[in-house]
Amino acid sequence: MTCKKLIPGVGCLNGQAVSLGPDHGYLKEDLLTLSRYYSDSGADELLIRDLSQTDEDHERTILMIKEIARAVDIPIIAGGRVKRLEDIKKYLYAGAKAVFLNVSCEDNIDLIKEGSHRFGSEKIYACIPDFPYLDRAEEFGQLGASMLILDCFEGEDGLLPDSTLSALLGHHMPMLAFCSQDSPADIASYLRAPQIEGVILTSPEPGPQNCMNLKQELKQRGIAVDTFESEIRWEEFKLNSEGLIPAIVQDYKTSQVLMLAYMNREAFEHTLKTGKMTYYSRSRQSLWLKGETSGHYQYVKSLHLDCDNDTILAKVKQIGAACHTGARSCFFKTLARKEYKDTNPLKVFEDVFAVILDRKEHPKEGSYTNYLFDKGIDKILKKIGEEATEIVIAAKNPDPEEIKYEISDFLYHMMVLMADKGISWEEIMEELANR
Repeated sequence: MTCKKLIPGVGCLNGQAVSLGPDHGYLKEDLLTLSRYYSDSGADELLIRDLSQTDEDHERTILMIKEIARAVDIPIIAGGRVKRLEDIKKYLYAGAKAVFLNVSCEDNIDLIKEGSHRFGSEKIYACIPDFPYLDRAEEFGQLGASMLILDCFEGEDGLLPDSTLSALLGHHMPMLAFCSQDSPADIASYLRAPQIEGVILTSPEPGPQNCMNLKQELKQRGIAVDTFESEIRWEEFKLNSEGLIPAIVQDYKTSQVLMLAYMNREAFEHTLKTGKMTYYSRSRQSLWLKGETSGHYQYVKSLHLDCDNDTILAKVKQIGAACHTGARSCFFKTLARKEYKDTNPLKVFEDVFAVILDRKEHPKEGSYTNYLFDKGIDKILKKIGEEATEIVIAAKNPDPEEIKYEISDFLYHMMVLMADKGISWEEIMEELANR
């Protein structure tokens, strides 16, 4: 069964977050903070409408979308100021999963075809601002749009009229619908329409009615939504003498072990329901929502059970420190250690890059890295070009050892360029992940 989506929608104007509800007022939180909140609290995707009036503000919005794409784990749908193919490319290169085009502008209808041909139909959505355009839905699909977004289709009561719902039955394209309502009953009425794959929430203020809580209420109303569901029943877990199961907690990106705590059944079920790690405190003899007092929440990414069914491995997004001492991890006391070569690829890249950054900050006489920095960007680019050519030549050589050395030289010089331009490995990895 396909899950229906909850998609917070927010506008960006002059770099600030604006409600897409009827009032179009500025929101209390900045857009980056809001986006992180939506991502952590159960949203499936995020829609950002670019409300820029000037080219300068448009560029600021593009940079904001790029920053948000690096910070959140959910796909982004962007649009609002598309005048040419280049604008579609900017949204996509900033990290958007798809771009929506308002079909009330005839030029945008032509861009649907151009955009889908250039970037793929799955990246182009047609935004329908009024009921008459629904009659052209098949045309938009034939031009290359993969999704319709229904905007301003609500009646005076804020709901989709029965006549609109009936009209949707005659169309086969998947749809997302703007929804200004926040009650589970009203949202459920949208999601029961087969063609509507998700709702775009236009007033998604932070609060107790977050997407994860809203999904639990929708699930009770028979709506299939994406929530945490355990594939193994609690009764199959092997508990200790206190009726608890230990949970090892890892950072979902770095795999760093953060802490160990215990769960009882109530804590486990609360974790599934909220998406936040909840434990049983043996000292206080009560439930313990990690971060409730400190704000250092642990947002669940995945839960695993070991082969004996007696230990949980939780991969989480850790906010702040996991340890009560303020350390990132509780495991910071070295007991014994033998020196070894760490060949974890990302760790090696980060360590070499750290040395390059240190040379930039603290120049060392005789350092080749500092020689490159002193000579400037033209020298760095010249070396990258030379090393790229050496790779091509080495690739024609039957000896695989030579190309290994040339690639290593190229990567080193590339990292010098990254340091010179202020680009981190994390940004590169995020960009690759977005693609």
